[in-house]
Amino acid sequence: MVALAALAVFVGAALQSATGFGFALVAAPILFALLGPQQAVTAGVLLGLMLNALTLATERRRPAVLARDAALLVGWSLPGLAAGALALRELSEQLLSALVALAVLAALALRVRSRARRLAVEVAARPRVWHAPAAGVASGALSTSASLSGPPLVFYLLARSAPAPMRDTLAAIFIVQALLGLPALLVSGTFDIPAGAWALLAAGLAGQLLGRRAFAWLRGERYERAVIALLVLTALVALLASVV
Repeated sequence: MVALAALAVFVGAALQSATGFGFALVAAPILFALLGPQQAVTAGVLLGLMLNALTLATERRRPAVLARDAALLVGWSLPGLAAGALALRELSEQLLSALVALAVLAALALRVRSRARRLAVEVAARPRVWHAPAAGVASGALSTSASLSGPPLVFYLLARSAPAPMRDTLAAIFIVQALLGLPALLVSGTFDIPAGAWALLAAGLAGQLLGRRAFAWLRGERYERAVIALLVLTALVALLASVV
C-alpha cells in the first residue's frame, strides 16, 4: 500500500514540477483510496509544502512570482479553506469528487470559449472583477476538501502569465494555502498524518527533481496544451472517483 502511494506521489510530483500543478491529479485519487480522505488531505498539505518550497528555493534562480495576483488569490482563498475543511468532515468522498469534476469541466468550458473568442478578435480578454474572488474561494475550498486546489488558480493565471511566472506564482500560493490549511484541518479535527509519511516525502523529492527537466522543454503553446490536457484529465479522474 505504501509503495503504491509513493509511486503516485512520485508521478504527481514530477507533473507538479514540470507544469506548476498536477500533483493532486495523480496522487489525490490514489491517496484517497489507500489512506482515506483525512489522511490523504493531510499528506497532500505536507507534500505540497515541501514540493513548492523546492521549486522556489532550490533551482538556482530568482523566483518570478506575480505578487499582486498571488496576494489576491490567497486572500480570497481564506473563506474557501474553512469551508473546505468543514466539507471534508461532513460530505462523502463521492460527492466531493463529483463537485471537483463539475467545477473543472465548467472552468475548462469557459477557458476554451474565451480563448476562441480571443483568437477571433486577436486581442486578450480583460480580466473581470469576479475572476480572482471565484478562483480564490474555489481553490481554497478544494485545497482542504480534496487536495485539488490547482485548477481554479491555473485558469486564472493561464491567460495572464508566461510559463515560468505562472509556475512560480502557483508554488507561492500553494505554500501559503498549505500553511493556512493546516490550522483549518487541526481545528476541524481532520488532521491525520499517515503511516509511511517518510516514504511519501522521499518519493515527492525524487519526482520534483525529475520534473525540472520536463519544464525546461515546455514553452509557449506547448506549455498551454500540456496544462489544458492535465485539466481535462483532472476532471475525468474526479468523475471516475465519484462513481466508483
